[in-house]
Amino acid sequence: MKNFIPLILGLVSLVAVAQVNPKLQASITKAALAIEPKMVDWRRNIHQYPELSNREFKTAQKVADHLNRLGLEVKTGIAHTGVVGILKGVKPGPVIALRADMDALPVTERNGLPFASRERAVFNGQETGVMHACGHDTHVAILMATAEVLAQHKNELKGTIVFIFQPAEEGAPAGEEGGADLMVKQGVLDNPKAEVIFGLHISSGTPIGELTYRPGGLLAAADNFSIRVKGRQSHGSTPWMGVDPIVISSQIVLGLQTIISRQTELTHEAAVITVGRFQSGIRENIIPEEAFLAGTIRTLDTAMQNLIHKKIIHTATAIAESGGAIAEVKIQRGTPVTFNDPELTRKMVPSLQKAAGVEKTFEIKAITGAEDFAFYQKRIPGFFFFVGGMPPDQDPATVPAHHTPDFMIDERGLLTGLKAMLQVTLDYMFMK
Repeated sequence: MKNFIPLILGLVSLVAVAQVNPKLQASITKAALAIEPKMVDWRRNIHQYPELSNREFKTAQKVADHLNRLGLEVKTGIAHTGVVGILKGVKPGPVIALRADMDALPVTERNGLPFASRERAVFNGQETGVMHACGHDTHVAILMATAEVLAQHKNELKGTIVFIFQPAEEGAPAGEEGGADLMVKQGVLDNPKAEVIFGLHISSGTPIGELTYRPGGLLAAADNFSIRVKGRQSHGSTPWMGVDPIVISSQIVLGLQTIISRQTELTHEAAVITVGRFQSGIRENIIPEEAFLAGTIRTLDTAMQNLIHKKIIHTATAIAESGGAIAEVKIQRGTPVTFNDPELTRKMVPSLQKAAGVEKTFEIKAITGAEDFAFYQKRIPGFFFFVGGMPPDQDPATVPAHHTPDFMIDERGLLTGLKAMLQVTLDYMFMK
């Protein structure tokens, strides 16, 4: 019986895409294979010249020039540097949005690639290298290729496709708005009015050729918190003359961890509290007046999210009060849960299976990373999935992680991403 499961799933896949004209399907597949070298070249150029969030000027120009050459209606300057291309088929049909993110990270590259970035910038007042250390360069190249393949088949398409090239997925600079939230606020889904959106993300820890997905909550909500502990300054030799904010803040850090380990129902959903900054003092023999903590909160359930926020405030203020200090807690809600509409996911899984094969398409557990694709999904149904970018001979446990200087992906994974993006678009288009 077990040996028949792939066959049954394959038949389900064929049923889901039966309405796509076989000649169109074959032509799209052929065009995808033909454009692969060009797609890899685009990716390498973008990788070599990365730009930080809300500063993607050259990348945006490259994208806009490409879309203009394809004859699309092109809009620029959305959410600072965002670019949108609109492709209208000759027949009426759904409006489908496709999204790629364009920004890089303040990371200095050291993986030895011949097209490695040597770009420098100032981030939060510090000089740093700039690197596509999360794979957004591959996302842009895949969507550029998707636009070109579909534009070549314009006369056989139904409806409208909106190609969204988004800045600042990693977060806007301090004092600025940006990312998917601002794109939505500025009407990127409204004119024309999209009814569904698809997006993908390369994964350095997933073997090339594989596609992964999850219905419901795929990626966590990401909120930020800060805690300012106010004590009383004194000489380091007489701590009893003051109130030590460093000791009290250290107790707060430990106390925050018990919120997760002892007060959160982790069998329901995962959650994380991480303190990423701890700043205090200027000299070794002075107990300072203040200490500052900041960190991130990751949750996959709204009720748990609200409860954890309350517990952070209570834990920090109570511990501070017990030591004679005052804790001022601020929590800033950030990216919501990346939530794959369950019904849309059910419909589109056969498309992933056709693109990669049933045996290379997997449902995965939720991930505590975050993605601002979630803002689009708050407005319309969306489906977000992962594309393998790890060479088959590597161990996922030791492969360089995203957001690190050694991050690399196997470019052979781009073709799978392109096939998947084309397939979900075509299948949804002809389901209607």
